[in-house]
Amino acid sequence: MTTNRILGIDFGEKRIGIAVSDPLMITAQPLPTLKIKNPAEIFIELGKIISEKNISEVVVGMPLNLKGQKGLTAKKVEEFIQKLKEKFHLPVLEWDERFTSFVAERIIKEMGKSPSRNKAKVDQISAVLILQGFLDHLKIANDKADS
Repeated sequence: MTTNRILGIDFGEKRIGIAVSDPLMITAQPLPTLKIKNPAEIFIELGKIISEKNISEVVVGMPLNLKGQKGLTAKKVEEFIQKLKEKFHLPVLEWDERFTSFVAERIIKEMGKSPSRNKAKVDQISAVLILQGFLDHLKIANDKADS
């Protein structure tokens, strides 16, 4: 029996942080950060991950400002989301990514490392935080529906 999983993405112009849910959709695990050299290659790599991990849904971090409005980079994220939908025909959801980079950088600092020298790791942790936030939301919604 194959179990579907959810893919979490922290989109950036230079790198894309990636995380995948466990089969029970309880926890998010990091995958290697994708470095963008050729934008077309990103979709090839994502296609491999989607196939190998049996992804049924994608959650992409949306940059919002403190008022909850879409930030300056939101247009590029929206374009990326549209391409994901066109190429993979999967549901792609936006998820508020406010403070994920800040928290990820703090985690890196607590590990005794420099965030500026570990940008790929920051993106990876950000993707985990985005996906974990979504998974926690699903659990709360399911718990409320069951009670």
